[in-house]
Amino acid sequence: MANKSERKKKGMSAEERADEKRLEEYRKNMSQRQRRRGPGGHGGGRVVEKPKDFRGSFSKLLKYMGRYKVAVFAVMIFAAVSTVFNVVGPKVMGKATTELANGLMRKIQRTGGIDFDKIGRILLITLGLYVASAVFSFIQGWIMTGVSQKVVYRMRKEISEKIDRMPMKYFESHPYGEVLSSITNDVDTLGTGLNQSITMIITSVATLVGVIVMMLTISPLMTLIAVVVIPLSAVLVAVIMRKSQKYFIRQQESLGIINGQVEEDFSGQLVIKAFNREKIVKEEFDKTNNDLYDSAWKSQFISGIMMPLMNVVSYLGYAGVAISGGMLAIQGVIGIGDIQAFIQYVGNIRQPLNQIGQVMNQVQSMTAAAERVFEFLEEEEEDTDVKALPDAMKTLPEVTGAVEFDHVKFGYNPDTTVIHDFSAHVEPGQKIAIVGPTGAGKTTIVKLLMRFYDVDTGSIKLDGHDIRDFDRHALRDNFSMVLQDTWLFSGTIRENIRFGRLDATDEEVEQAAKAAHVDHFIRTLPGGYDMVLNEDATNVSQGQKQLLTIARAMLADRKILILDEATSSVDTRTEQLIQSAMDRLMKGRTSFVIAHRLSTIRNADLILVLNNGDIVEQGTHEELLAKNGFYADLYNSQFSAMGED
Repeated sequence: MANKSERKKKGMSAEERADEKRLEEYRKNMSQRQRRRGPGGHGGGRVVEKPKDFRGSFSKLLKYMGRYKVAVFAVMIFAAVSTVFNVVGPKVMGKATTELANGLMRKIQRTGGIDFDKIGRILLITLGLYVASAVFSFIQGWIMTGVSQKVVYRMRKEISEKIDRMPMKYFESHPYGEVLSSITNDVDTLGTGLNQSITMIITSVATLVGVIVMMLTISPLMTLIAVVVIPLSAVLVAVIMRKSQKYFIRQQESLGIINGQVEEDFSGQLVIKAFNREKIVKEEFDKTNNDLYDSAWKSQFISGIMMPLMNVVSYLGYAGVAISGGMLAIQGVIGIGDIQAFIQYVGNIRQPLNQIGQVMNQVQSMTAAAERVFEFLEEEEEDTDVKALPDAMKTLPEVTGAVEFDHVKFGYNPDTTVIHDFSAHVEPGQKIAIVGPTGAGKTTIVKLLMRFYDVDTGSIKLDGHDIRDFDRHALRDNFSMVLQDTWLFSGTIRENIRFGRLDATDEEVEQAAKAAHVDHFIRTLPGGYDMVLNEDATNVSQGQKQLLTIARAMLADRKILILDEATSSVDTRTEQLIQSAMDRLMKGRTSFVIAHRLSTIRNADLILVLNNGDIVEQGTHEELLAKNGFYADLYNSQFSAMGED
């Protein structure tokens, strides 16, 4: 293969070789991205995810279900009883067949006739057995469904509560899809597995034992012939699965890659067309598509011959049972009805074997899902302990808004320091602007102030008290925040604004909207304040979303206000309107404004200029311009870029 590839490359032009090299790099990058994304969501469905620690995770799951042990025990009893009734049924029915055959013989020999009353009683007993089996099966299914749904409900509730207790660093270091997958896919997999696996294990084992016992009561010789077939079938299945498994894995990988390609190529059409890369994209898709075709064909074909081979082995078993049963019946050792029941048992013995194999895979997937859920539930939580202070301090008394940063040092990782030595004193009601280049540590200061993170050394004080002495929730009740990345939920506009203060009246909501200069826009929408925003709030513009979040912050009416690029997504005229509204809002409140547009913070009481985690300059706008230093360079560069003097 390598020589063939080399000969092919030698016959290419320089341009074709360059395209082939880019294609290989593209394919390698796509494969790496797909490995990070995970395998495709559908396909062969034969690759079973295994937990990292099956025994430990399964033990945790059993312990988690401890409060439902009485119900689970009841399920086990009902499932076992249902199976016993179901297994006994064929043998009892066989007695009716034997009685019918004996009656026909008596009729031929003119020594009697068919005893229909006896046959009727046997059939009624058989019907009663199957009805009882169905009733017990229904009861155990009803109980087990309730148990599994209670476990799922409890687990989702705990995940939801856990999210509220997680530190901000978790959300900034983990994709939200991981948590979403735990709440949806993993919990659903766990619920489905619990509902089916426990019942199926009990039923399958009881059926297998019961069938073998009933077969032995009919004929040990016929039982031996029937059971010999089982190991042969197992060997065939193992060989076929070993051959097909590698192709199923390839199929899943190729399917995942092709899904990723379609997703990325579809969303990246503008770039693909702009750089004329349609040919490379098509060639890469064709290559992956061929891999998928090859692996899917082989995996499906090899696994497809499993049933024909299993049937051949089964038919051999049936033939052996029929021949030996016929000989025993001729000798008068067993009755004709026993042969009928035995053949029915031979058919039934395959079902529990298949179910046990399936349930083992299901238990593996269920345990892997439970493992991920438990890993999330055991993640480190936000520290809610407060120091030994009077209870009044723990609930945070009415604050004035005085803030002091005292030699603050902080890094997201122990090896990397973001804020080196930050000190500043803020009087109540002051407007503080924090400016600096990207990565200077502006947003980090705000995160420390709200205790999304705790400082490594130094302290941040509110009204003279270390904020670590207060409960985090009580502390945050004094802050309003407007972020550059807007967040609105699926609901009415009124509900989104009221999120700032849930007990606000409709009139207060509308007053906040007017203060944010968004009332007129809202009234032009269909439904006005009762218009429902969709999931991503894409039925309003980015600037309008920003205005709604500003209205929400105004309604909250907190003592300390944080604006992180709050006007970044609005036009210049709207920005001016918001700025005047913000100036009114910030009167009497301590305000921290992070801004890249330095023209918006000219009237700040104090401007802190950050660079590489340190305050390099501080003062008013005029004072900093007069210094002609770092701030002046930042300020003048913005207007130079705009073509202004």
